[in-house]
Amino acid sequence: MSQSLYDIQVTTINKESLSMSHFKGKTLIIVNVASKCGFTPQYKGLQELYEKYKNKNVEILGFPCNQFGGQEPGDENEIKNFCSLTYPVTFPLFAKVDVNGDTTHPLYAFLKSNAKGILGTEAVKWNFTKFLVDKNGTVVDRFAPQTEPKALEKELDKIL
Repeated sequence: MSQSLYDIQVTTINKESLSMSHFKGKTLIIVNVASKCGFTPQYKGLQELYEKYKNKNVEILGFPCNQFGGQEPGDENEIKNFCSLTYPVTFPLFAKVDVNGDTTHPLYAFLKSNAKGILGTEAVKWNFTKFLVDKNGTVVDRFAPQTEPKALEKELDKIL
């Protein structure tokens, strides 16, 4: 597992490789997203949060995941089209990843090991689990899927 968030490589929704060091010095909200989930309307709240905080050096990073009920079955083009047409998302989206199991993406291995879930478990329980990372790359907190994006404002304001 990576020692630093900034050592991890990710792939954008446009299939370009990108180092997480690209986000060095920024506060991040990293969330596993899905287009056909009961929590999918949170895209709207995430976009509103992004609009409010993007000028304060905050990035929201959306990582589509199909591990929960097959709720993200499409390919990257379908996901990108859905997000731009349904929720006019302008925050960065990435290629689909696995957040649990043997094929867990290194980013999620890092996040989960640094912010345990309920009862100390590492597994992500469902889509729209949110991780808050400070500008130094430290995972500050983890929020359940039910936590609305607006509820993260108080935590964001504390670390900005």
